[in-house]
Amino acid sequence: MRRRTGILDRFQHPAQVIVTGFGVAVLIGTALLTLPIATESGQSAGWLTALFTSTSAVCVTGLVVVDTETHWSAFGEVVIAGLIQIGGLGIMTLATLFTVLVSGQLGLRVRMFAQAETKALSLSDVRRLVRNVVLFSLACEAITAVVLTGRFLLGYGEPFGRAVYLGVFHAVSAFNNAGFGLWPDNLMRFVTDPWICLTIAGAVIVGGLGFPVIFELSRAWRRPSRWSVLTRITVGVTVILLAAGTLAFLITEWRNPRTLGELDGGGKLLAAFFTAVMPRTAGFNSLDIAGMYPSSWLVTDLLMFIGGGSAGTAGGIKVTTFGLLAFVIWAEMRGEPDVNIGHRRLPQAAQRQAISISLVGVALVAVSTYLLLVLTPHNLDRVLFEVVSAFATVGLSTGITADTGPAGQVLLVLLMFVGRTGPLTLGSALALQNRTRRYQLPEERVIVG
Repeated sequence: MRRRTGILDRFQHPAQVIVTGFGVAVLIGTALLTLPIATESGQSAGWLTALFTSTSAVCVTGLVVVDTETHWSAFGEVVIAGLIQIGGLGIMTLATLFTVLVSGQLGLRVRMFAQAETKALSLSDVRRLVRNVVLFSLACEAITAVVLTGRFLLGYGEPFGRAVYLGVFHAVSAFNNAGFGLWPDNLMRFVTDPWICLTIAGAVIVGGLGFPVIFELSRAWRRPSRWSVLTRITVGVTVILLAAGTLAFLITEWRNPRTLGELDGGGKLLAAFFTAVMPRTAGFNSLDIAGMYPSSWLVTDLLMFIGGGSAGTAGGIKVTTFGLLAFVIWAEMRGEPDVNIGHRRLPQAAQRQAISISLVGVALVAVSTYLLLVLTPHNLDRVLFEVVSAFATVGLSTGITADTGPAGQVLLVLLMFVGRTGPLTLGSALALQNRTRRYQLPEERVIVG
């Protein structure tokens, strides 16, 4: 008797499904954005512009080669928002939800695929986790949309329909860490508006923490002693990076007339905090990125490369990876045989995974920076900023995205796609590839450093 196979059975590893799912979403988005109805002019946008925008939306990056509001029609903007939503929730999360709704049950293979996408800690939790992920995401987006709509309606006199449209679009873009805005200057006109800036920053932070961390905090936020290692590292490193980033931007840009220089004390603090949040990897900007000092670009590069929490909508190598490496270094400096975090010992496999993801990320950024320097006339500061922004799926730019040429834009497309799927698939591949060896080779010490 022949066993009937499904689509998922054709794939031998979750990484294949993740990459394929994101790839199909990008292609569908590209096809929709090439339609004449997708542009304000009624003419086709061209395949490269459509591909770049679709990839940026699905990979929740926010880099653009054309102005979103003036180039794309309402249909095109709705398509972009839909692609952002798909990319934020994750292809496998939506696929798992669809399977639950249709069949009411999850097979082991489907659960394994969904686990690789959602970072669920046990296969039995996947079904409940997917439901909670979707409901929580929609609830956060709804709350953000209500606040933004009210502000646009009452504070800026926008018509009700326009206010709702702006509120919903930016809520989806913010929670999913996409950074797409419907103004040519992004959010620079709202630099001193706490209702807009803090609401969007809050949505970015919540979306970037990661769903397992959010759910654990909702259950035990009053009892930090019971938090898992994942939650402790994610929350701790996030707070440190936000505080350090805010302080760094305040110190560096305080007298810069093109950024913080013209603002009062409260405005400077709000703008610096907002600027520190966005590299997590949202891509909104309330300050002129091109007007920043190179030292601020370097700080932003570091924040973007680290990114946000695992299983969230943020990119980068993730704060968990960065935190684990910090504990590994601390243990090595103290001569400890094991890496301990609180009252837990960190497995060696997790240490190797963190090192592997970080080094692969560094290699991708280095090679891509070299290639973009060869392909474009821009200097190292701007090119490195663009490359890190694409790899970490941030969307911040010094203004050179549209000037990188077709070859440079194709490189950025590949980098955005790899940056979104690469750490995810590499992490799942390393986690699932546990091989046992029945013998050990003789040990030999080598000189390090």
